[in-house]
Amino acid sequence: MGTPYPNPISPTRTRVGWIGIGVMGAAMATRLLSACYSVTVYARTPSKAQPLQFLGAQLADSPFHLAQLCDVVFTMVGHPQDVRSNVLHPETGILSGISPNSVTVDMTSSHPALAREIFTAARAKNCWSVDAPVSGGDIGAREGKLAILAGGDASVVEWLAPLFDILGKATYVGPAGSGQSCKIANQIVVGGNLLGLSEGLVFAEQAGLDVRQFMEAVRGGAAGSMVMELFGERMIGRDFRPGGFAEYMVKDLGMGVDVVEESEDERVVVLPGAALCKQLYSGMVANGDGKLGTQGLITAIERLNGK
Repeated sequence: MGTPYPNPISPTRTRVGWIGIGVMGAAMATRLLSACYSVTVYARTPSKAQPLQFLGAQLADSPFHLAQLCDVVFTMVGHPQDVRSNVLHPETGILSGISPNSVTVDMTSSHPALAREIFTAARAKNCWSVDAPVSGGDIGAREGKLAILAGGDASVVEWLAPLFDILGKATYVGPAGSGQSCKIANQIVVGGNLLGLSEGLVFAEQAGLDVRQFMEAVRGGAAGSMVMELFGERMIGRDFRPGGFAEYMVKDLGMGVDVVEESEDERVVVLPGAALCKQLYSGMVANGDGKLGTQGLITAIERLNGK
């Protein structure tokens, strides 16, 4: 039993571990279970794993224990410090328990430098690490239509294809850390789109337009976007349930606009639009709205306009 790299991945033999069973992680783990993979999960609050256990998942009592049982371990947690704790902790972390040639895949939106650190630590233990954050929100997670931005060793990313294909479409974007850099760039684009959509809807309403009619009129033109398709109706319907939390956008955009130079060869990139977007999301957090979905950005624009 077991198929560590480079043995072919198969539902009957490959043992999958999953850490992080929030809105996104639970949906993604569910898809792997539905594809008949053996999945072991770890949750800081074990009761939250019960829905996955009902579907056949096993429960581990630590990341270390989970890693001992699995060929591929996915992490989908909240913040870079959570990634560090789950993967690199010297006593309870994944790399303390993982077997040679097994693979850890971090799908959290995290820091490129941490991804490179994990890759180096994994190779020192004769195993592998891939940073593979995702875009597509809770709908993409449920429907298996996530964009997976994969960094690391190209052959390992290719080897993971049977698992990635269940979750969405993976694109190899370069060596360790590149997946995270790609996700930061993605969030800069998404944040700008959400801001534009929020302001467009607020303006349309103030101008006396039917906002649904406005959106239908423009969605086929240059203003149309995946952000509009995913979040436009939710904004109009005041559905701010999170696929990704607003507070996570503060983290993600911060990794772009608050970056500190790591070497003399790297330059800080000036990103005024992303900085403004981060400030608006920070305002949401300050107002107690950090747990709203990212589409809740419209409430910040409404508040600025006295609504």
